[in-house]
This record gives sequence, structure tokens and C-alpha cells, in this order.
Amino acid sequence: MAFDLKNEADVKEYIEKLGIEYRFGCYSEKKPEVCHLLGDYLESIKKDFEKAAKVYRANCDDYGHAKSCLKFGHYSFLGKGKSSSIEKGDPKQAFQYYKKGCELKDADCCLHSGLLMVSRTKPALVERDVIKGMDALQKSCSLNNGTACFYLSGMFISGVFKNEDAKKSAKPEPSEFLIPKDMKKAFEFATKACELDNMYACSNLSQMYSKGDGTEKNDKKAEHFKKKALDMQDQLKKQHEEVKFQQGLGV
Repeated sequence: MAFDLKNEADVKEYIEKLGIEYRFGCYSEKKPEVCHLLGDYLESIKKDFEKAAKVYRANCDDYGHAKSCLKFGHYSFLGKGKSSSIEKGDPKQAFQYYKKGCELKDADCCLHSGLLMVSRTKPALVERDVIKGMDALQKSCSLNNGTACFYLSGMFISGVFKNEDAKKSAKPEPSEFLIPKDMKKAFEFATKACELDNMYACSNLSQMYSKGDGTEKNDKKAEHFKKKALDMQDQLKKQHEEVKFQQGLGV
């Protein structure tokens, strides 16, 4: 049957049939990809976050679908999809699902599990483990997540202290670092992050070439990466303006 997507009645019928197809593909045919689509359908079309959360969780637990692990991880972290609106997020549960998704080689899951482990928050969201956190970030970077590569670069630029008091020292001893500064590694991760279109990494890369940090000084390359970062910044501004324009039109 052909649907006229300019006709409101046809659109409603199309959406309902889409939901039926997704339910059949998930519950009867047991297809993980379709179960994830069902979760997206419940989330974006039906706005039923509680049911969407259940679908994402089951699809991660039962079928090992990494993208559903990521989605349920986000839901857990934000407290989204719970029966009570006053219930808060559960970072520890989120971490378990990010971790599982990372084991299934999802780059975004590795990013989020890594960031949770390396972050220094009070109270701690999860048990802090910088070494394991960096391993997760390196896995994410190897799976071409530019944000993970950028964070790794930043960690090697500044180093990671064993405790906050060490930061106060004007000339900290090498023994005070859990992860020592390493501008060569910082440069390598910044290069990959920039290749993956991380604007901030391109900006850092420009400064590294300008100063000769982690690489040979090269003014021509410094200018090249500065221009690339600025071009990316302009592109983001244009996208933001287009979104605001569409919202103003009620699109």
C-alpha cells in the first residue's frame, strides 16, 4: 500500500504500521537490530521512555546489542525511563552497561565508561581507576572516536597526578604523577583526533606545531591546523543558525 506522507491520516497509519513491524521483528523474529529500532520508535515517536528503556535494556542483556547497551546506559545515568520522575540517575548502573557495550566494541560505550573511571568527582560516581579508564579511552580511540583521542591527548599534555595536593607544587616530582606528561603521545592522539574532525584537537595541534611541543616546530603546519579548526568552528555556527532558523519556522 502506498502512503501519502503529506496526508495526516496516512502518516498516522504509516507510523502505527511501523510500530507493528518493529514489534513483530523484535518479539517474534528476535532480531536485535529491529529491537533497537523499536526502542528508538518508542522513544522518539511514542515518547514512552519507560517502555523504550525496557526494550533497550533487554536488547543489551539478552542479545548483546551494543547500541542498546549505550542507550540504556544513558537512560540509567540520567534517570530517564523510570516509573517515578523523582528517581535520580544511577551512574553505577550506567557504568555497567557502558562497560558491557565497550566489551562489544562500541566506541561510544568505551568513551563513556572511560570518562567515568578517570573523572575526579565528589562524591565519586564510580570507583576511580585512571589506568583502566585510559585503557577504555584508548580502545574507543582505536575504534575511531575522536572525542576519546582528544581526551587522551589532554591527559598526556598535563599529566595525571596521584592526588590533588600534588597540583599545588610548582615543580612536581615525577613520582607524583600517576600518568606522566608526554608531549609526543599527546601529539599522536591530537593528530588522530583532528583527523577524526575534533575541532579542539586541531586547535591544540596548531599550538604544538607552533611551539614545537611533541613534534618539530613547523609554522606552515601550525597555520594549516589553525585554519582547519576555524573552518570547523564556522561550520558549527552555520549549523546552529540553521537549526534556530528551522525552529523559528516551526519545522
